[in-house]
Amino acid sequence: MSHPPVTLQISLAPSDYAHARELLAHQTRVWRGQVAEILLTIDTHRSSGRFSAKWEEGREKIIPLAKSIEGARVVNIDYGADAQARVAAEFFGGRPVPAKDFRGGPYYSYFFALNAASHDHVLHADSDMFFGGLSPTWLDEALADQAAHPEVLFSAPLPGPPASDGRLHSQQAAPIPGRAHAHDFDTMSTRLFLVSRSRFRAAVGALRPRHPSFRNTLKALIEKNPAQDLPEHLFTGALRAKNLVRREFLGASPGMWHLHPPYRCADFYAKLPALIARCETGEIPDAQRGEHDFNASLVDWSEPVAALKKNRWWHRLLAR
Repeated sequence: MSHPPVTLQISLAPSDYAHARELLAHQTRVWRGQVAEILLTIDTHRSSGRFSAKWEEGREKIIPLAKSIEGARVVNIDYGADAQARVAAEFFGGRPVPAKDFRGGPYYSYFFALNAASHDHVLHADSDMFFGGLSPTWLDEALADQAAHPEVLFSAPLPGPPASDGRLHSQQAAPIPGRAHAHDFDTMSTRLFLVSRSRFRAAVGALRPRHPSFRNTLKALIEKNPAQDLPEHLFTGALRAKNLVRREFLGASPGMWHLHPPYRCADFYAKLPALIARCETGEIPDAQRGEHDFNASLVDWSEPVAALKKNRWWHRLLAR
């Protein structure tokens, strides 16, 4: 069977192992029949802050996990001079690409992965994305939609399982007239997106790294991370400057949608297999429909929310 010339690229790091050991098989199972390549990229460049949590637990396990996925191409993120020059030339007009953002989150790794893909079209997913609906035609629909609508730079499945009223309950976007469960955003999320690299270069040109707000610059200094704004903010700026959009839609029945966990906690890890099964079978409570992040109807988030309030970065600053 021939597949569209699209690379499914999933980003992994040692800190992702705790959820990826369940989710990676789900993600590749959902998309394998629609793509020509599965590319798993692994970032072993450790930063400070929450993105380094559970690093030691997954340090020796994440590569064997990736290599266990049949037919996948596994590539370590290369921070060498030649690789950095190649990535900088494709996306930043030769300007140096920051290694991480001000939170310690991924930055260079996003662009390295796009550059490493074998195909012009890349479907990127972070390692913590869940999928439902499971339409076998969603990718073909997205490619046709991008071809017919030059204003669509990025595409993704519907954010959250579809609500009966057709609305997005946790996000703001412009509904597309005449199309159910289809919305245009003027903002970008790097969690999940389909993009043509050549179309991106032609429409946007070279990106320019930029500093975050004063508050986030201070946070970067305290946590010893680069004072660099989020890559998705660069993408958002480009969308708005060029009157382009990110389109997220369900597509033909049964459609495709996604969910994301906003936190990590014991209840989440205990329920991981059940959450995957719920997404794949569509057994979703009404309270979750229209919401793009898992909410309290499926996971008890009280533990991480309380911990987050106690561990704000300015609390650590005052404690010094």
